[in-house]
Amino acid sequence: MRTASQHHLMYYFSSRRGSCKFHQAIKPGVRNSSQISFTGRGQNLQFPAPIRKTRLFVISNTDDGYACVPLLEEECNTNNAPTSEPETIFSKWSPPSFLWRGLSVLVLAGQVIIRILKGKVHWGNTLEQLERVGPKSVGVCLLTSAFVGMAFTIQFVREFTRLGLNRSIGGVLALAFSRELSPVVTSIVIAGRIGSAFAAELGTMQVSEQTDTLRVLGSNPIDYLVTPRVIASSLALPFLTLMCFTIGMASSALLADSVYGISINIILDSAQRVLQSWDIISAMIKSQVFGMIISIVSCAWGATTIGGAKGVGESTTSAVVISLVGIFMADFALSYCFFQGAGDSLKNCV
Repeated sequence: MRTASQHHLMYYFSSRRGSCKFHQAIKPGVRNSSQISFTGRGQNLQFPAPIRKTRLFVISNTDDGYACVPLLEEECNTNNAPTSEPETIFSKWSPPSFLWRGLSVLVLAGQVIIRILKGKVHWGNTLEQLERVGPKSVGVCLLTSAFVGMAFTIQFVREFTRLGLNRSIGGVLALAFSRELSPVVTSIVIAGRIGSAFAAELGTMQVSEQTDTLRVLGSNPIDYLVTPRVIASSLALPFLTLMCFTIGMASSALLADSVYGISINIILDSAQRVLQSWDIISAMIKSQVFGMIISIVSCAWGATTIGGAKGVGESTTSAVVISLVGIFMADFALSYCFFQGAGDSLKNCV
C-alpha cells in the first residue's frame, strides 16, 4: 500500500518479507499535534504531521491484495504556519485597461512626434501605407459620399421647395458637405477599413512577439510600424475628403435635376456664392486631425494587445470604437474653434 497527501508526499509500504507486514486494515490516528501514527498488528510507525490541513489517503497496491483504507481528513496544527502579509486597500487593485491604454496613446503620440522631428522615418514603408490608405480606399469613400449626398438632397429639397428657397439648396448642401459631412464621413470609412487593419496587424505582431524580433534586429518598432501609418493617414485623408466633397455635390446636383426638376446650374451657382476658401481649408484640417487620431489609437491598441487571438479581436473592435468617439469629440472641438458667432454665408444666395 501507499499513503499520499495533497502535498504530493507519498509513503510506500510493502507486504513482502523483510518489510513491515500488515495483516489487518490500517487504522490511522493522531497521537499528538505534531505526529500521525499508523498502527497495525505488531507494528507502529510514526510520521511528522504536515503543518497545514492535509487530506491523507491510502491507495491499495495491486500486488499485495489488501483493501485500501477510507479517506481521512486531518486538521493539523497551524500554530507554526507562516503568516501572510496584511492586505492593503490597493493590494488587489489594478488599473482598468482603458486607463493605461489611453495613457499609451499619449505616450505613442509623443514618441511619433519626436521621431518625425528627428527625421527617423522609414520612407519605404510610408509609401506602402500611403498607397493603402489613399488609392485603395478611394472607391468605398466615394461611394459612401455619393449616397450620403443624395440622402441629404432629398431632405433639403422637400423642405426648401415649400419655402420657395430653391436657390439656397446648393449653398446649404455645399456648407454641410465642406464643414461637416465630407471630413466626418470619410474618417468613419477609414476608421472602419484602415484603423481596424492597423490594430489587427500590430496586435498579431505583438502576441506573436514579432515586435521583439524587430528590436533584436536593431529596428525600432515605432520607426518601422507606427510612424509610417501615422504619416500616411495624415496625408491621405485631406485628399480623400476633397474628392468626397466633389462627388457628394455632383450626386446631389444630379438627383435634384433628374428627380425634382431643379437645374444643375442653380445648384452649382448657389454653392459657388456660398463657399469660401476657409470652408475647404477647415475641412482638410479636420480630416488631417482625424487621420492622426485613427492611426495613433489603432496602433496603440494593437501594440498593447494581450491574450492571443481573442485579444487581437477585442483590440480591433475597441480600436474602431475609440477612434469613432475620438473623431466626434475632435469634430466638436474644431467646429467650435473654427465657426463662432453668427454666420452670413447664405446671404449671397437668398
